[in-house]
Amino acid sequence: MPVVPASIIDPIRAEFLALLPDREDAHPLGCHNPRIADAIVFDELVHVLVSGMGYERVADATCSATTIRRRRVEWIAAGVIGHLVLAVLRAYDRMAGLQLEELSADGCITKAPSGGECAGRSPVDRGKQGRKRSQLTDAYGIPLVTIPAGANIRDHTLLPETLDQFEALTWHLEHRPQNPALSLDAGYDYQPVRDDLAERGITDRISQRGTMTPIQANGRWVCERTNSWMNNFGKLRRCTERRRLSTEFYLALATTIITVRSLIRRAWYTHRWDTRPHSPRLR
Repeated sequence: MPVVPASIIDPIRAEFLALLPDREDAHPLGCHNPRIADAIVFDELVHVLVSGMGYERVADATCSATTIRRRRVEWIAAGVIGHLVLAVLRAYDRMAGLQLEELSADGCITKAPSGGECAGRSPVDRGKQGRKRSQLTDAYGIPLVTIPAGANIRDHTLLPETLDQFEALTWHLEHRPQNPALSLDAGYDYQPVRDDLAERGITDRISQRGTMTPIQANGRWVCERTNSWMNNFGKLRRCTERRRLSTEFYLALATTIITVRSLIRRAWYTHRWDTRPHSPRLR
């Protein structure tokens, strides 16, 4: 049984394989072992993402752990995963429409027992190694930008980099928001943050420190829900990757799955197609 429903993973796999560059066989004799199909390795990487298991435990007779690691490194170097995320967001924007006028951002701390480039002492886990995600979403909760960092990095210091990547993303979409609003919690209630948002033309909706504000008050709840969606993936909930590029690879793969799943859920009530699932409750 697939770890992700076929209605979600099949179009993602097809798009990913179409984006892969042509590979030339450089062996002088052409007598090395046959190359494992890219589709098989992709499914194994999805299994790693969803289950959070190590490569040795996911490997089977069809694909070894070494092949999974090598193919992951090869695809990271080719930059394929970034093009996949952009293609998925463009498709969602055309079909359902990204609500970029209402944004929400927040940080989320998870475990990183192996340490690495994006790990630090966790303030909520007795100083153990942890990782923080700076998450930016649209009004529905579609993950637009996800920045990994150490768990000891404060949320508001990651916001400029997050917004820089969002501005770069909007250049590749069909529309750019005019004077969007950004909902933030009290952890961002600093004057430099407000000044930076004003320079970018973004309306700030920041909860004030020391004031009890319900999470539903200014739209922050959608980002909290997206963080929950992300934490459903075992590899993100307890990440053992040490390299930043590997962490970003799995974050991008999770983004594509969440976006396609949300698109199918929203389209289920308004459209009919041959492979339409029997229920919108996809997990």
